[in-house]
Amino acid sequence: MYLCLKIWYKTKIVRQKTMSVIEIKKVTDKKSLETFIQFRYDLYRGNPYDAPNLHSDEVKTFRKDYNAAFEFCEAEYFLAYKDGKVAGRVAAIVNHRYNEQWNRPAVRFGWLEFIDDLEVSKALLKAVEDYGREKGMKEIIGPLGFTDMDPEGMLIKGFDQLNTMATGYNLEYYPRHMEQMGGWEKDNDYVEYKLYVPDQIPEKFSKIAQMVQKRYNLQVKKLTKKEVFGPEQYGQKVFEVINKTFGHLYGYSEMSQKQIDQYIKMYFNYLDLDLITLIEDHSLPDHPVVGVGITYPSLTRALQKCRNGRLFPFGWWHIMMALKFKKTEVVDLLLIGVLPEYRAKGANSLLFYDLIPWYQKYKFKWGETHVEMETNEKVQSQWQHLEHEQHKRRRCYKKNL
Repeated sequence: MYLCLKIWYKTKIVRQKTMSVIEIKKVTDKKSLETFIQFRYDLYRGNPYDAPNLHSDEVKTFRKDYNAAFEFCEAEYFLAYKDGKVAGRVAAIVNHRYNEQWNRPAVRFGWLEFIDDLEVSKALLKAVEDYGREKGMKEIIGPLGFTDMDPEGMLIKGFDQLNTMATGYNLEYYPRHMEQMGGWEKDNDYVEYKLYVPDQIPEKFSKIAQMVQKRYNLQVKKLTKKEVFGPEQYGQKVFEVINKTFGHLYGYSEMSQKQIDQYIKMYFNYLDLDLITLIEDHSLPDHPVVGVGITYPSLTRALQKCRNGRLFPFGWWHIMMALKFKKTEVVDLLLIGVLPEYRAKGANSLLFYDLIPWYQKYKFKWGETHVEMETNEKVQSQWQHLEHEQHKRRRCYKKNL
């Protein structure tokens, strides 16, 4: 009897020593925000498929005094500690504009990262759930950012594929955790495609492009920096088209003027305007912009060489080599949008009729599409004339509170 008690007591002590304590802490100052940002760089260091963001961009995204999305969003950031060490992070977001537009009182979880420990992922998502209940929300959805311009969805297929700066990456065990936790179900799936640059423009693109130019007087417009930022306000026109094009899609909330101003500076100050194509309707007096194609050389490999997302001491060189000298085989298709009434007229073909020769000139081998809803067959049908591969899939989850 004494021996049994002694064994039981020793076993209990060992279990107590090996039990891990998960502690959730709210980000409250610059130091804890830096810990929040740094955790991801540490977790993915050396991963060949990840596309880490620049540290400066991350700070601007999460700072409430900078990000224009806080005009209609509120958020809190949480860190998980296991045995005193950082083990995960998550953002809890309420996008009031989206919730009102879609009549959906939901709290979003975004920028979710964690070690392979189910107790850590559970604790992080519970923190978001508790935050959502405090705000009167009825469900939790995600991964989603503040708006559609942030990374969306959790990668569930394509863990061995190069990812893009705009879409992000996550480790293979993430969706397994979602399944093991229970209570979560699919809310929406996105698909992504690899598009191979052809040696010649597909005949179908050429015929349709020439037809729409002649029949509908739709014309290609290439931009200058002066037109983007000057009185012509082409930067403004571009994002007005994006608002109208994407307004009906899952997770989308209309961009405010402050957001548009930020995105104009963010994209047009460094992107190669040769790789940006607009479509104008010259049958109308003011030649309105009706289609937009914003593409740029992939920065993924360059970003992987920026230690902790920093441009200095050598990160700037790799970014410049990708942007200015096109030292990459991949082009990222960031934003491709055509107003609904012009899609049936073949305006999409006109976009690629102009862009493909530029891709050939810069010797890109393939393009990476942005996320597309799996149900958006009209968008996916435009790839039928190109050699393509559906190589990645992402999922947004939901759970009732």
